[in-house]
Parts: sequence; structure tokens; C-alpha cells
Amino acid sequence: MRIYQVGGSVRDKLLNRPCQDKDYVVVGTTEAEMLAQGFKKVGKSFPVFLHPETKEEYALARKEIKIGKRHQDFRFEFTPNITLEEDALRRDFTCNALYLDEEKNKIIDYHNGIADINNHILRHVSEHFIEDPLRILRMCRFAAQLDFSIAPETMVLCKKMVQRGDLKYLSSERIWNELEKALHCKSFDKFILTARECGALKEILPEVEQLWKIPERTDYHPEGNSGDHTLLAIQYIATDDSYINFATLLHDIGKTATNSALWPSHKGHDIIGEKIITSISQRMSIPTSYIKFAKFCALNHMLSHQKQETIEKKLIDIAIKIHSYKQENYLERFISVMRADIHGRARVISKEEEKNFGAIINKLRKICKKVSEIKLNLYPEFKEILQKYKKNIINSQEFDNEKRRIIISKIER
Repeated sequence: MRIYQVGGSVRDKLLNRPCQDKDYVVVGTTEAEMLAQGFKKVGKSFPVFLHPETKEEYALARKEIKIGKRHQDFRFEFTPNITLEEDALRRDFTCNALYLDEEKNKIIDYHNGIADINNHILRHVSEHFIEDPLRILRMCRFAAQLDFSIAPETMVLCKKMVQRGDLKYLSSERIWNELEKALHCKSFDKFILTARECGALKEILPEVEQLWKIPERTDYHPEGNSGDHTLLAIQYIATDDSYINFATLLHDIGKTATNSALWPSHKGHDIIGEKIITSISQRMSIPTSYIKFAKFCALNHMLSHQKQETIEKKLIDIAIKIHSYKQENYLERFISVMRADIHGRARVISKEEEKNFGAIINKLRKICKKVSEIKLNLYPEFKEILQKYKKNIINSQEFDNEKRRIIISKIER
């Protein structure tokens, strides 16, 4: 039995990046021998084991034989005579096909992965790459996560895979899983750029791809289209907060469905955007918390473009909504999305625009603080309408309007 550390943990060690999880591959043994040494089997399709003490994952070296078109359609061979070199052939990228012999402190590299790491290049290992469509999205995600460029031959291969329809064999859960990992990257813009280049963005998020066809007023947006504006917004905010990245990506999505006869005007894109985000959520397996926040930002991000003197009641409405979500960082995330929207353009923001935005944000923070201090159940008038609502004397809309009226009256005092 020979054990090697493998994959991302070896790559990240060479990149001086923190790594939380270590994976190992085991050569020259059997499932029975692993169990006899106290390892716990957790893999279904092929033997993956948890170490009895560290709980780290150990997998038997294996070959993969494609038997269908979906991501998981493989038959596995994991006999004791399978070599480390054969195991390396099934890896996706050369930077992930590295093995560390911890006893000898030696890295085994069959496919020049160390050179590709030094040059910050993602390159596929072998022709087996085309057998798994998920690797297209992994390429886009690693481009963002590692800030790597794509080897020309790998980009060509991924374009061919997209063109032949490979992505349609991925489940919505698999797609969202890769997208969410990318959303946690400060260079999330590289996921979008790479996905556009290989054609994957059009397949998984056609609404976002459409943004590059939507014209903008060049006096406001010299970049000229909604896609480049969205990309500049993501680049400006440069955050690893997945909620901010997701909402920024979709904040102007409603512009894809405004009246084209009125372009580059996009009146009502905030309301249209909320509906489009709803349709995206119905197609993809996206957690409700992401959808709620993205819809909230799409509906309200135009606040930052208004004059502070005219939006007092709008600020109160927004503060009430933020308070109702009962999430501590909702307000600051929303402010980040608005800030990304304002600065995401190919021109410098004027001092007047920055001053107006700052005043709006300060006022919104004050109102949010005031709303959070109000304990609705302490007020007799609220208790009265609550009782009426429970007895079905008033409907939910009247109930909500009365709640809002009480809150506003308390703030105004």
C-alpha cells in the first residue's frame, strides 16, 4: 500500500494558498484491506474512505470508463494493479494532477502541472477531459478561484463540448454548485468572462449573456452596453461575498426585456428584473435566500440614482423591508450592490454623485436603526390590528399597510 496526497491541496501548497481539506489516493491495495485498517467507506460508485482519526478522504487509485452522457455516467475500475500514472489520466487539469509523497517530501508530476502552476495556466490532462461536461464549468470556476488563464487548446476543447450540447446533461444542482463556488471568489468576473468565451454562459444563464446586446446611454455608461456595465460593477466591488456577487450580476437583468423601441432608456427595468429573477430561480436550483436578496436589489438599486430630498418615504419602505428579513448584514450587502452599480462604468464618478450617494446611505442607515428600535408589539394600535387580522376581520394587505403606517408615524415623531 502506497499513499499520496493529491489534487487541490498539493496545488495550493505550491501557490502558497490556504487549504482546508486534504485528499489522498491509495495505490496497491483493496477495499477489504482499507476496512481492516479501520477506514470507513463512504463512496457509493467507487471506494472512498474516511481516515479513522483525521476523517480525511482516501480514495483507491482508479480508471474511469464512460458509459453515458451525464456527469456521473462512469464505470470505475479500482484493482490493486492500477498505477499512479493511470490514475493521473482521469484528472481534469494538470495543476490538479499532482501527487505528494509525504514521506519523501517529493511531488510526482506526470503532466507538467508544476510548470502550468508557475505560469498560472489551466490545461486539460488528456482526451478523457471531454467525457465529463462538468469540467467546462470547473474550468470557469478555477479561472476565478486561482486567477489562471486558459490554455488555448483547452479553450478550443471546451468550446467544442459546449457546441455539441454537453452542458444539457448537467443537472441544475450541479450547475448551481459550481456557480456558487465561483460566487465566493474575489475574481468572480473571470468566471463570467471565461464562461462567455467558451459559450457556457449562454447555456446556463442566457439572461445574463443577453445583457451584452442591450445598449446603454453613453453619457451615463460610456462602456455602451449592460453586459460590460455589469462586469465593471463586479470588478469594482471585488468581493468574496457570494450574495453581493450574485445580486450584482442580476441587478440590471430587467433591461433585457424593456421596450426595445425606447432603448437606450430602460424604464421599469427594476420591476421586470424581479420577474426575470423569479423565472431563473424556477429553472435552476438556487437557494431562496439568494433569490430574495437578488430580487430586493433589482427592485431597489435605483435608489442610489435619485435625489436624497425626494425619497424619504422610499427609504422608510426599504428600511422596513430590510428589517423584516431579520438578517444582520442585509443592509450593508445592499449598499455594496448599489455602490458597485454606481461605480461600474467606464467613467469617473463625479464628486456631486458621490456626495449624493453618501447622503442617501447615511439617511438609510439612520432610518434602519430607528426601525430596528421600534418594538411593534408594544403599541396598543398595533395589538388592535393584529387581533383583527387573527380574527380575519381585515386581510393581509390591510394588515401590512397598517403596520407600515404605524412604523412611519413612529419614525416621523
